This record gives sequence, structure tokens and C-alpha cells, in this order.
Amino acid sequence: MIIDSHAHLDYPQLADDLPAVLARAHEAGVDRVITIGVKLTTVDRPRALAEANDNIWFSAGVHPHEAGNEADACNVDAFLSAADHPRCVAIGEAGLDYHYDYAPRDRQAESFRAQITAARELDLPIIVHAREADNDIADIIEDEMGKGTFRGVLHCFSSGPELARRAIDVGFYVSFSGILTFKSAAAIQQVAADSPEDRILVETDAPYLAPVPMRGKPNEPAYTSHTLAKLAEIRNT
Repeated sequence: MIIDSHAHLDYPQLADDLPAVLARAHEAGVDRVITIGVKLTTVDRPRALAEANDNIWFSAGVHPHEAGNEADACNVDAFLSAADHPRCVAIGEAGLDYHYDYAPRDRQAESFRAQITAARELDLPIIVHAREADNDIADIIEDEMGKGTFRGVLHCFSSGPELARRAIDVGFYVSFSGILTFKSAAAIQQVAADSPEDRILVETDAPYLAPVPMRGKPNEPAYTSHTLAKLAEIRNT
């Protein structure tokens, strides 16, 4: 069984044709999908999909792009409430994005720490978005780990080997998306080759980042199989 550990099934590109999307996923051997929350104000959408489909689970969180817009982006109690559901299996996606800087960096960091606190209290993994912020991501994870252990995953990994090493050293997982199949992804492929087998996940980040040979199409959970095949090739397994 293949699990797509990170997709946005509530986005229109997928939600508007969800039965067919899930049928294609099943045909490709992808029988479990985690659909990801990016705002507390819209968490009802991934929650509803998880309630209506026994092969879908969801996460609750605030994406760093939204940290400046969401009133409760730094409110631990709001995250605890949003995640209080039997189909919620993670907090996030949270983290830091210095590429776009849609939210002030200090606000992103405060929201990231609040979501770590909620994840720790609920004993749920935190899904971490890291873009051009490797050192700060690693520093926050290590600092927060000193306050009490928690679990997590670096989603859609596109960072350097040092972030992977520091995250794995404290028990994190590293999740690889369709980026792994790109010709330009030699450095990421090396991280995939070097990471411990029991610390690796795969995902689509659908509807974005369709893998080779599906480039140019909206991504969907069925395409997880292409990333998994590339991972097996890289690791000779």
C-alpha cells in the first residue's frame, strides 16, 4: 500500500473531480491520503473530506504564507481545538518560507512555534514547510526539542543535506515529492540516497509539482507511484 502523505484535496483542481481522483489513486496502489490544512479559517474543508472518505485523513495548521492573515496563527488553543478530531493525524503545515516572505518572518516563526507546542501536547507530528530558511528551521526545531520531544516531517523536501541531517538526528522524517524525479534535483536525490530507510516518506503536494513523466499536468495522489519508483531507483531497492 502506498500513502500520499501530503496533498491538498480540498483545492478545486482535485475537489471538483474527487471521486475520479480517488479512483485513479486506488488503481495506482495509493490507498491512503493525508489532506493538509493551510488555514484555521478553512480547516473545515479538509476535515469534511476526511469525514466523508475512509481513506482520507487530515491535518490542521497555518501555512507560513498565511501567518500574517490568520488571527489565530499563534494561538496554541486554536490549534488544539482544530485538531480535536479522530481523523486529524497531524499539525500543519507550518514552518518558514523566506522565498516569498508573504508574512513577516517573526510572525512565521511565532506561528511555527505555536504549532510545535500544539503538536507536542497532542502527540501528533508536525508537518514542516521549509523554503530558503534551512538554518532557522533547524534552529527552531532543535530549540523546541529542548522543551520537550515532538515528532515531525520535513515535507516536500527541497533543502540541503544539513537540514535533513539535523532533522533526522532529532527523530524527524523527510518526505520527498515529485521534485525528486526532476533532472535538476541531483542534490535532493543524494539526500534521498543517504537518508535512513525508516525516516523516508513520499508525497505529491498535489495539485502542485507533478513528477516526471506527468510534468505539466495537475498533480494528484495517483502520481505518488512515480516518485516512489524514482526513490527505489535512487536507493537500489
